Amino acid sequence: MDVRKRGVEEQKLKIYRDQLITIGDLETFKNDLIQEFKNLLKETTTAPVKKWLKSTEVKKLLGISTGTLQNLRMNGSLSYSKVGGIIFYDYAEIVKLIETNEQR
Repeated sequence: MDVRKRGVEEQKLKIYRDQLITIGDLETFKNDLIQEFKNLLKETTTAPVKKWLKSTEVKKLLGISTGTLQNLRMNGSLSYSKVGGIIFYDYAEIVKLIETNEQR
């Protein structure tokens, strides 16, 4: 008898190609999907943005060469701080530079 009950329960759990999907099933799927997106967004946004970036990070972020970065420093477009021999750039200043030079 137990074997027969188990067989019936397994058939209920199988998914068939022509199986009907209810509105409740879709709502459950939607809620699960939204929760999964929220979890992914939390994982990606919890990483803190560094306040100060080195030259290599700025070049990679903006997709520019060393010479272009130097030109931005020299003409005053991008402020910087120099500690030891390392040049640091404020992330907020980089965002401001991008926003002020936005073209529409």
